[in-house]
Amino acid sequence: MMNISFFSDLLSTITERGRSLIEPLREIRPQGEQQTAAIVEMSEALLSRRGEASGVAIASRILETYASLTVGPRIAFFEALATRFGCDAPRISAAMETYQANPNERTAQELHVAAEPRRQELFRRLNLAPAGTRSLVAMREDLLAALSRRPDLAVVDADLKHLFSSWFNRGFLVVRRIDWTTSAHILEKIIRYEAVHEIRDWDDLRRRLEPSDRRCFAFFHPALNDEPLIFVEIALAQEIPAAIEPLLAADRMPLAAAQTTTAVFYSISNCQKGLQGISFGNFLIKQVAEELKRELPGLDTFVTLSPVPGFSSWLERHLAQENPAGLTPEQQDILRNSADPDWVLDPERVQAVNRALLPAAACYFLHAKKSDGKPIDPVARFHLGNGARLERLNPGGDLSPKGLRQSRSLMVNYLYDLDRIEQNHEAYANHGTVTASASVKRALRADPGRALAPAH
Repeated sequence: MMNISFFSDLLSTITERGRSLIEPLREIRPQGEQQTAAIVEMSEALLSRRGEASGVAIASRILETYASLTVGPRIAFFEALATRFGCDAPRISAAMETYQANPNERTAQELHVAAEPRRQELFRRLNLAPAGTRSLVAMREDLLAALSRRPDLAVVDADLKHLFSSWFNRGFLVVRRIDWTTSAHILEKIIRYEAVHEIRDWDDLRRRLEPSDRRCFAFFHPALNDEPLIFVEIALAQEIPAAIEPLLAADRMPLAAAQTTTAVFYSISNCQKGLQGISFGNFLIKQVAEELKRELPGLDTFVTLSPVPGFSSWLERHLAQENPAGLTPEQQDILRNSADPDWVLDPERVQAVNRALLPAAACYFLHAKKSDGKPIDPVARFHLGNGARLERLNPGGDLSPKGLRQSRSLMVNYLYDLDRIEQNHEAYANHGTVTASASVKRALRADPGRALAPAH
């Protein structure tokens, strides 16, 4: 902490001193298109400067100006990044000719450098400013919000994503335990960023952090020291749970941590929208499991209780087909009628829906794939990529309005067998293999019918 603070103070000092070196760039801040022109001009100046002090000062002014822009000028800046700060085509052509005439490591490196878009170096120099990394993450959040309407800006996102993949790899991340004594500044962020099971108030948060059978860990990056990147909430239990409500019940009786044998990862939340799609490295869950194992050697089972956020929408598409794979006509009718959440009020319908959900869920996890061969379920991709095994399907696991809407009440357990994580990860990464328990495989019909087409 002291070194980071010292470094930040030093950068701020350099910035202030460097401002005197860029007086020619000082103008009364223009509006609209002129604002965009000014920030583009400063970006060109930043790429042309060699002095460290002036570079840090210009980078700071660019980020300050960007933060003051409205949506339109920000989009215009992204357009300039896409069109004016791309690759230098003549330089690439010359480097290619040199490499073809004399292919060796040196000419290959020259070609590599020539092919890099100018905006990558611009982003690296912007990162020198105080809080530069934080500002660039916020900038990418703005960019991601625009991509659905402006796919032409994807080249800018590709460069930010490329840089972030290096800056935020697992080697830089630090895991910290979050408990009721953690600073309120960070606890407020835990409440705000919780993405799986809403934390209603401070009392709700306290129930998730203070009891002896509760743990929470967060991953931090030195450049975003007080901003968690991802956090994991854990319930310590004596068996693998099938439903979320008992874990979060306000009137439940806590267990003594020493009496527990099972660690349940029931909520994993990514905190920074600007880091969406950036892998923080595999085996993050394994790292948390090993932290828990050191504290509580009696823990021998590590599982999740995970949502299935895309299951309902997939099921509706699947049932709309003429002959849905993996389901009998009776099961199809039951599941079509389960779109109305009132089925949870009738015990007989609950049993019927739960029985029909099992083969549908097994079909979803084992056969429904994207065009790249990976499962269509994003939570499954995360856990399978981390080396987990799909352990158990739990119809009725989440009867909340959100759970019924997103997954028809379905939740699943992924098992983290610490001795097989690497093997499972390699099978998934190299072959797209969904490692699943025998019970999940048995849930499929003996004759699942025709294969499912990849989802897009």
